[in-house]
Amino acid sequence: MTSLTEAYIDSLAPNAGAMKNGRDLVKKNSFPVLRITADGTLLFGECKGSGKEPYRCSVDFVQPDSPLSRCSCPSRQFPCKHTLGLMYAYALGKPFEQAEIPPDIAEKREKADKREEKKKEAETAEANGAAPVKRKVNKSALTKKMNTQLEGLSLLEKLVLQTVQAGLGGLNKKSVQLIEEQAKELGNYYIPGVQAELKGLLLLLEEEGNREAVYSQAIEQLIRLHSLVKKGRSYLEQRIANPDLPMDTETTLEELLGHAWQLAELKEYGRTRQSSELLQLSFLSYTDQAKGEYVDAGWWVNLQDGTIHATRNLRPFRAAKVIKEEDTVHAVVQTEELFQYPGEVNARVRWEKGTFRDASGLDYKAAKAFATASFPDVVKQVKNVIKNPLADRNPVMLIAFHSLEKVGDSFVFKDAQGKPLPVNTEMIETPAKVETILTMLQAEDLQEQAALVMFRHDVDSGRLTAQPMSIITDSRIIRLLY
Repeated sequence: MTSLTEAYIDSLAPNAGAMKNGRDLVKKNSFPVLRITADGTLLFGECKGSGKEPYRCSVDFVQPDSPLSRCSCPSRQFPCKHTLGLMYAYALGKPFEQAEIPPDIAEKREKADKREEKKKEAETAEANGAAPVKRKVNKSALTKKMNTQLEGLSLLEKLVLQTVQAGLGGLNKKSVQLIEEQAKELGNYYIPGVQAELKGLLLLLEEEGNREAVYSQAIEQLIRLHSLVKKGRSYLEQRIANPDLPMDTETTLEELLGHAWQLAELKEYGRTRQSSELLQLSFLSYTDQAKGEYVDAGWWVNLQDGTIHATRNLRPFRAAKVIKEEDTVHAVVQTEELFQYPGEVNARVRWEKGTFRDASGLDYKAAKAFATASFPDVVKQVKNVIKNPLADRNPVMLIAFHSLEKVGDSFVFKDAQGKPLPVNTEMIETPAKVETILTMLQAEDLQEQAALVMFRHDVDSGRLTAQPMSIITDSRIIRLLY
């Protein structure tokens, strides 16, 4: 508890407003009761609220790396301002009275210990060769849900065919409105992923100005929707015929249909790794209008095998204020257990427990060593990914480059054999212009280094271009996205 600092508490807060509100409670002396257990693992007390009864709040540090906040207030923020204020009071030196742990928290600790004990017993059993315990599935309810999903896919198929037959040039305000109505209707068929893809088409068609400018993107999205209908229907029909078939854990099809993977499911299907070390190479926050959420995305290199993983912290518009926004991580994350979501490339990962250590030159050199040196090899990998209409349109790769040069008004990567790779600095919109940052770098930063790049295939020109996201040298990571 002696290490409980204001900076650490700030890192736990969901947003800046919660930090301020928590501190203000301390300044206003809103905590008439401040207590701490003899072993220093529990802070608890009472905070004045708007009602007659004070809010009872506590922060449990029985697991120092994962403090557990509890409060009787109705706030949806986690941690709420009252538990943040409780911690700030301790960090700011307010006097805490030593007291016994409250019975209700002692009971909750006991239940948590039992759950952890069962979890460890299951892990030990699995390690000794026992089959993992499978979740019970209501096959009747599952079949009913999948039949409803098939109905939704049929509705989408009709809309796609009507749009193609009418032609994009024949779309008018009324037909676009029809697509919007159908997108809302899909919300009744348990396929939120499909609904988001249709909204993606709608957003393209609603863009102001010359609609012809987005025709290629709209056609690409229609192809994606058609492929989603075809593959989704085949997959669902197979699972309806045999409900015991395992879920698809190799592609993103389940996620595209709208399934939200639980960590327990990923563990059941063996999509976990023990003791991984990850170094974040790039970070970007953006808005996904089609899904109605803010996304905090990170791209990481696994220092054990060079795999480029992605993390995504999803904050739906309606709940954004109560979900903690993530930020850039400069340290190396050491995870006890790494959960990997299904996906063909840049698979999303998550972890529950992890520690941090400072990144060093050895880590940067290790990351560079995993970079692909041959541009033709990289291009081949990317083409194999994007030829699948349902794959990520923007795969991210780690490349080694001989030079990053300015040719005319644009930049180009060159490998050791002089093979060029055109640079696209406008694929990702950021306040800081990537080309401006590149012109400010030293010559040694642009020669014999590695770069994390996002690829994009331009349908109109047929060209494959790369957006630089960061440059990795022997001593640092130069982040180009802000």
